[in-house]
Amino acid sequence: MRNSPVKFVATIVCLGAMGVASLASAEIDRSKVDQSPLKSVKVVEAFPNLFWPDDVTGVDEGKPKELRPLVITGAGDGSGRLFIATQPGRIHVIENKPDAEEMGTFLDITDRLHYKAPAENEEGFLGLAFHPKFKENGEFFVYYTNDYKDEKDRKSIISRFRVSKDDPNKADPASEEIIMEIPQPYWNHNGGTLVFGPDGYLYVGLGDGGSGRDPHGNGQNLNTLLGKILRIDVDNKDPGLNYAIPKDNPFVGRKDARGENWAYGIRNIWRMAFDRKTGTLWAGEVGQDLWEEIDIIEKGGNYGWNLREGTHKFGDKGSDPRADLIEPVWDYHHDLGKSITGGNVYRGKSAPELEGAFMYGDLATGQVYALWVDEATKQATANRLVLEKGTPIFTFGEDDNGETYFSTQEGGIYKFESQ
Repeated sequence: MRNSPVKFVATIVCLGAMGVASLASAEIDRSKVDQSPLKSVKVVEAFPNLFWPDDVTGVDEGKPKELRPLVITGAGDGSGRLFIATQPGRIHVIENKPDAEEMGTFLDITDRLHYKAPAENEEGFLGLAFHPKFKENGEFFVYYTNDYKDEKDRKSIISRFRVSKDDPNKADPASEEIIMEIPQPYWNHNGGTLVFGPDGYLYVGLGDGGSGRDPHGNGQNLNTLLGKILRIDVDNKDPGLNYAIPKDNPFVGRKDARGENWAYGIRNIWRMAFDRKTGTLWAGEVGQDLWEEIDIIEKGGNYGWNLREGTHKFGDKGSDPRADLIEPVWDYHHDLGKSITGGNVYRGKSAPELEGAFMYGDLATGQVYALWVDEATKQATANRLVLEKGTPIFTFGEDDNGETYFSTQEGGIYKFESQ
């Protein structure tokens, strides 16, 4: 028995655009931002004939399971393959062509991670990045929650794996080398994005440790890795570490800071990506009470959590705008969406109208937007609705040719095309 691929109807209407003038903040002049729906672009199924394996969907047992695909990426090795990782702990591989039908299992580590949904749905397999020299060395990196029995032993694990010597479509599960173990006080706000920068270093997005409102003050504490974006060298090792700390990291040598830290004041980035053309690092930062935000990440930057939420003061002890706190390039109110899913800057060919736009969505509303920002001034010039109605948007990703995809909770994989 084979399960049917997941479908939804994509509709473009002129209602509900994020960031409408009635909710404008004083910090962002939305009157100068084009917020008209982008009707010349449509959302289509990327692989309409693709079927998930029955043991992944639960069809074989008659017990439906959430698929939760949260990484979509090419390997950069010239093979053209696409890799899709799911939160329960598998990486799947497919041929990147519209008529693809079969989905192979590249790696299965469900036996070594903690995933308990829906009660604790921010743990499990959270990140995947292929080494820039994957074609030569066969190395890739994953981020997952360890299979803890006692909450005191809860950790985020960043590991190196290698592809099988006998089959390029299979990884060697026994090849795991743990790079970092990061204690986590709570089950939520784990972040989880892994991405290699143009400089060849691995960047890691870590949440503030969880609970709510950052009770431990991790966002502003440079002496912890939580609430940070890290930058590490996985090709070398410093004494006592399974990685090296780049000497030009902004806080190297400070006694009050961890050298791995690249940027801080982070609550819980859900997806960040480098623009393959400009090298700029973009991030979608999930909000707490009222505001979701999009940031352009700079070396040593303080993004304000938990003093600021979006372009707004957060809580009784929060801060008004300050010169040392970097404001987001865009934010939107919870009347319009509840949980941002950050994406990447579009550099594909299927929808040239999207060139240079940061694509993002919202988990709660299923909406997808294209945001254009003048990087010199950090001012948004357009925030245009691409998809009005859908199902929860889980992640965005790129193939090796720069085409952008996004996934839904139920396992649908979609892309953009000109009408």
